[in-house]
Amino acid sequence: MNTNNKLKKVRAYRLKQEKLRNKALSKGVNLVAPETIYLSNDTIFGKNVTVEPYVVIGSKVKIGNNSHIKSFSHIEGTKIQNNVVVGPYARLREGTVLKSNTKIGNFVETKKSSINSNSKINHLSYIGDTLIGKNSNIGAGTITCNYDGVKKSKTKISDNVFVGSNSALVAPVKLEKNSIVGAGSVITKKVKKNSLALTRSSQIEIKNYKQKKKK
Repeated sequence: MNTNNKLKKVRAYRLKQEKLRNKALSKGVNLVAPETIYLSNDTIFGKNVTVEPYVVIGSKVKIGNNSHIKSFSHIEGTKIQNNVVVGPYARLREGTVLKSNTKIGNFVETKKSSINSNSKINHLSYIGDTLIGKNSNIGAGTITCNYDGVKKSKTKISDNVFVGSNSALVAPVKLEKNSIVGAGSVITKKVKKNSLALTRSSQIEIKNYKQKKKK
């Protein structure tokens, strides 16, 4: 492709984005620094939506009323209901469904997952092939281990579940209602309702320990 053709494509893309931004603004979407935000032809916005700078919205995205998309988030193939907060620095991949009043925080990635009302994934987590119930909290650094090198498996997290930070949920696995996973655990079996699951090693402390000196 020669330089002139490349320039034509760039200009056409810029014009297209300008039209999409103006269309969104005319419908009442609050685009903060609109020149930094990228939309798709099929992006659907509800009422009173705010999109902060440097957000990329790919195809098949629907964002509901009173939702807030924070800076540097990338969204595609996702349905977002009402009163949802996303980002900053979130990546929502195809098949993500965020029900009303959910929160996806910084450096969280989701794929083929449904997060039910009032649940939160606030920091540094990967949630893939997962169903999360209502009023559940997923701690920082939680990973759903959904791929064993051959096939993908599902993780099911019920209502009112608390998953402690730095936990790995090895699919297929289910966390039943009102269960708790202690921080730093690797969960490979079903956690029953109203139960606490821990897989931490015991802490070892050697008193008055003296480091070996270099010779």
